[in-house]
Amino acid sequence: MIVATIAFYVFASIAVASAVMVIAARNPVHSVLFLILTFFNAAGLFVLMGAEFVAMILVIVYVGAVAVLFLFVVMMLDVDFAELREGFLQYMPFGALIGFILLLELLLVVGAWTIAPEAAALAASPTPILTDVTNTEAIGRVLYTDYVYYFQASGMILLVAMIGAIVLTLRHKEGVKRQSIAQQVARTREQAVELKDVKPGQGI
Repeated sequence: MIVATIAFYVFASIAVASAVMVIAARNPVHSVLFLILTFFNAAGLFVLMGAEFVAMILVIVYVGAVAVLFLFVVMMLDVDFAELREGFLQYMPFGALIGFILLLELLLVVGAWTIAPEAAALAASPTPILTDVTNTEAIGRVLYTDYVYYFQASGMILLVAMIGAIVLTLRHKEGVKRQSIAQQVARTREQAVELKDVKPGQGI
């Protein structure tokens, strides 16, 4: 128990500190690196809770895909940090107003938060029973039975978003050779192969 308590405080303190640095760092690359560190420490907290599947998803999906994608995009962009810092004081009152509104909404949510009477019973008897199956199997059973339509809908939304991003960023330029799958499939032997009668002692 002592080791688990020490590990919890180490992971929690590093996660909170790195999360603060995500928004406090002036360099966007440093912010993404601190974000990756936050994800790793959050995964450690999930492991301590016994949710190893959620921890692996957090590392594989968020660190391995999302955060690395953010890092590559930020590094490939020609960002002028001096230009970004210009006009910071001009937008500070507007940003402070938005932050105050969000803080007020969070306080209202926390103040009106009530725990349902059946919450204790649901926590005591989860579906399915965790003593019979593993965490991964339990999540799979609930996800692909009770929430299968929501899961499929979220997949369709992501697919549409991906197609929309490709369409918006697709640019056609003149003079650029592009691959045409239909033309390649429709090619015949006569179009693809040309026979040359090379005489002895001469080149092609």
